[in-house]
Amino acid sequence: MKTIAYAYRMLLARPGALALNVLLLTLGLASVTFLMLVNEQVQRAFDRDLAGIDLVVGAKGSPLQLILAGVLHIDAPTGNIALSDVQELAKNPQVKKLIPLSLGDSLLGYRIVGTSLDYPAHYGMQLASGQWWATGEQGSVQVQSMQAVLGADVAKATQLPLNSQFAGTHGLGGGGEKHNAALYTVTGTLQACGCVLDRLVLTATESVWQVHEKTQALDASDMQALKEAREVTLALIEYKSPLAAVTFPRFINTSTDMQAAAPAIEITRLLRMLGVGTDVIRGFAMVLLAVSALSLLIALWNALRERRADLAMLRMLGASPAKIVVLLLTETLLLALSASVLGLLLGHGLTSLVGYWLMQDKSMVLTGWLWLPQEWMVPALAAGVAVLATLAPALSAYRLDVLKLLQTR
Repeated sequence: MKTIAYAYRMLLARPGALALNVLLLTLGLASVTFLMLVNEQVQRAFDRDLAGIDLVVGAKGSPLQLILAGVLHIDAPTGNIALSDVQELAKNPQVKKLIPLSLGDSLLGYRIVGTSLDYPAHYGMQLASGQWWATGEQGSVQVQSMQAVLGADVAKATQLPLNSQFAGTHGLGGGGEKHNAALYTVTGTLQACGCVLDRLVLTATESVWQVHEKTQALDASDMQALKEAREVTLALIEYKSPLAAVTFPRFINTSTDMQAAAPAIEITRLLRMLGVGTDVIRGFAMVLLAVSALSLLIALWNALRERRADLAMLRMLGASPAKIVVLLLTETLLLALSASVLGLLLGHGLTSLVGYWLMQDKSMVLTGWLWLPQEWMVPALAAGVAVLATLAPALSAYRLDVLKLLQTR
């Protein structure tokens, strides 16, 4: 305890050097913490939202855009595809399950998704209150149009009670024209799942068609023509057999007017692109840690030169060379401990800030209130930097010639 108290007083004796070293080490450790949290949560989100989806089919365009729009709901879709084509795909012997998605409108920036009950069932969703837009099996019971179920984040943000009504806004980003002639009724809210459905408004596909057909049809013949030309935006497909992954996407891309995108392939591409930015941040963190180690080394070396007489006096009072080395190590480890605590707090704070910005865009969820088991690496890294910076000064202190130093005094 005396060693710790003395090392603590030695740190406080040089407040300027202490502040600089703690700042540099804290910034490096905060960057490492931030990368850990973001990488882990992004990977979890991809694994959770893409689970069980073997293929996404949509209009011709970018395959990655299809994945981002149809599964993660953080991009605009490439267009629409004919309902008749989707129905034909559902009959294909290689398709186990097909879930249609119809996009185009939003509620306060949250996307309204026309789909079937298979979509929430795919994620194992349960209602927090109310009921679905249809009771029983969709094939045997008439689907109730213009009824909506709110995701957990949507319900929290809008505060819409059950049986209240709202108008969808044209466009996925908000700010478009409201469809006041076709109002949705809130029939239920979803339990929070931490998945993409938390930030969606789910309704029957018929509701999305009805909203737009009412605004476009001038008479009964127009209405009939629109019904015959109905479209959906995307289709999520699950294979009956893994062998379908070899032939089915090629069949769609070469034999139809639609585009097929495999989530596993496209997300790998996306992570590779994101990896460039991750490598830059990681490199920045390593540079900061290296600079902090060098700064700490210089500070300790200068402090050792200033305190050579004090260390000699300690040796005269009976302190062994090993005791002097332990004193220097204790000083740097106390600094590393302080920087570790600050680095962890700053890293979690930065993650929360980025998560708040993403939440304003109704995008991917990130939180700083997540503590990972691998975060023990942060104080371990700080201790490693501190020990490396202490090696040379500690060796010099260990070899200190007390008699020669006192003679020169």
